[in-house]
Amino acid sequence: MTDFPASDIDEFPIGDASRARLLAHVERSLQRARQRYPALPSPGVWYDLRGRSAGQAHYGRGGLRFNMTLYSEQPDAFLAEVVPHEMAHWVVHHVYPGRVRPHGVQWQRIMIEIFDRPPSTTHQFDTSKASPAPYAYLCGCRRHYFTRRRHNNERRGSRYRCRHCGETLRLEASAEAHTTRDER
Repeated sequence: MTDFPASDIDEFPIGDASRARLLAHVERSLQRARQRYPALPSPGVWYDLRGRSAGQAHYGRGGLRFNMTLYSEQPDAFLAEVVPHEMAHWVVHHVYPGRVRPHGVQWQRIMIEIFDRPPSTTHQFDTSKASPAPYAYLCGCRRHYFTRRRHNNERRGSRYRCRHCGETLRLEASAEAHTTRDER
């Protein structure tokens, strides 16, 4: 497979993490898909995605959502990987009626044949800034970090186990003093 480089858009410098560059790349991906599927509708584009997800095809809203924090960290890799990935979801949704697996055969075929990209289902971006999880929990083998929501669920009685050692996770002692002080 050949590259689908983000730098193909000449009017933007390499490394530019602007919304205009992202939108231009979405448009370029749409035009590439329309070569095979001319009736493909244009997606809306939103820049409001948070957390560890880099992008999302949101059919209810009628478009694509992107995580600008992750985009600004590595714009070229983001454009080369995430935009074709989400556009492939958009194509599959409109071309194949009925329920299909999110990363199934149809999606993989679109990634390879239209976007000339490997059908990778996950990204390798550092999500520490995009998804802060300040609550440290321990088990027998490692430290786990919880978001505020998961931490509050645990405080209300939900129990979480480590997938590796099977132990119930417990709030780290130093974090417990911090948490108690904050919750007063």
